Amino acid sequence: MTAWVGSLVGGVGLIASPVCSACVDNFGARPVTIFSGVMVAGGLMLSAFAPNVQFLMFSYGIVVGLGCGLVFAATLTITCQYFDKRRGLALGIVTTGTSAGAFLYATFQNELIMLFGLHGCLLIVGALALNLMACAGFMRPLNMPGYYLKQKAALERNTEEQLFEKPPVDDLKIAPGSTTDSTPEKALMVKELLITIDGKDLAVQTEKKKGGFLAGSAIVKVIKKKRQAYTNYMHSMADILHDRVMVAFCIGIFLFSLGAFPPVLFMEDVAQSEGLMEEVAVIPLVSIVAITTGVGKLVLGVLADVKWINSIYLYAFTMIATGMALLLIPVTKSYLGLQILSAVVGFFSGNWSLTSYITTRIVGLERLTQAHGILMFFGGFGIMLGPPVVGWFFDWTQSYDLAFYFSGSCVVLGGLTLFFLALPCWDKKQSESNRPDIQYTSNCDKVASVA
Repeated sequence: MTAWVGSLVGGVGLIASPVCSACVDNFGARPVTIFSGVMVAGGLMLSAFAPNVQFLMFSYGIVVGLGCGLVFAATLTITCQYFDKRRGLALGIVTTGTSAGAFLYATFQNELIMLFGLHGCLLIVGALALNLMACAGFMRPLNMPGYYLKQKAALERNTEEQLFEKPPVDDLKIAPGSTTDSTPEKALMVKELLITIDGKDLAVQTEKKKGGFLAGSAIVKVIKKKRQAYTNYMHSMADILHDRVMVAFCIGIFLFSLGAFPPVLFMEDVAQSEGLMEEVAVIPLVSIVAITTGVGKLVLGVLADVKWINSIYLYAFTMIATGMALLLIPVTKSYLGLQILSAVVGFFSGNWSLTSYITTRIVGLERLTQAHGILMFFGGFGIMLGPPVVGWFFDWTQSYDLAFYFSGSCVVLGGLTLFFLALPCWDKKQSESNRPDIQYTSNCDKVASVA
């Protein structure tokens, strides 16, 4: 049951990505990042006082996992909105922070546990997580979020006449030396304040004016509009899955998450079980994977910006290379060979920085948040199922060989699926099948049509 705590942190945030993407669409990246900072910090601090593993699964696995999912969706969305020409490099730099943080946090965590214990370590890390709210201050939105636009439209429909009424003096707080020329500015100030009014407040105002029966019908209309809006949002997310390349990308992400991430956790155990730790003693394999993953994110991000490189085929190639490296690990009989294969796996695992770039290319920037949420939903399932499946293979065979063969096969299969379904020949076949049949009555008609 303890292993599920770590799996929930990585999986819950990704599985809830459609909800996180909807929050970013509706409220914007800045408020979502601020809220995620509160969730991550609060979850870590609550975990310091966890009485049992079940509470730890909630406080650390679910609360911290959801917070990480929110901040992940917000940062990738705002990065894609700000950068167009060098989007791949920008995403590579942003996602490199996770690799650098994982590498530094491992050493920092051990020191904190030695000095303050596990409870003190969680409290200190939770306090550091509050800096996410400071980082959110730099996420200035280029476009107004959906929540702001909805409230503005509701204001213009329902409370337009209130803007021209004479407001109370106490509400406007006009200074003693002010003149009547500042009236339009005050009206604009009142309008900006009214934009933040929630739909419930507007319903209360209409109830005071129109009476109970009309107010009840207005509430019913608001509920129907909200339901219709959410229904349309779900239909738009379902339309994204009608794209063949997007479906292939979702399948590839699921197989990659299922097979590529769990073996990294067991590489050291493989080296110890084979008696290879005594040959070369120094750099841990997990550290090699973390360092090369950061390098891979930068390099692959730069390659994705090259015009003559297809980013989808590049991603498929990284998946196939990662799978081949995983298949070679069981037959490697030296620690140096494991180090080289760990570096290869880590470098090509940096393709995670290309997910937003490729999603933007497939569905466009307008539907990026919805499509990326669906994509991370499949990735979250793979990450949650991967460690239990690998552990089951080890319990069954008492060896990691079959687990690595399974993981490598899944990753290679995902890369081949993405590569073949993304070929342009499928579009040609579809266009030819949709072309209407033309029947010629004579040779003259055929010559005329060709001309």
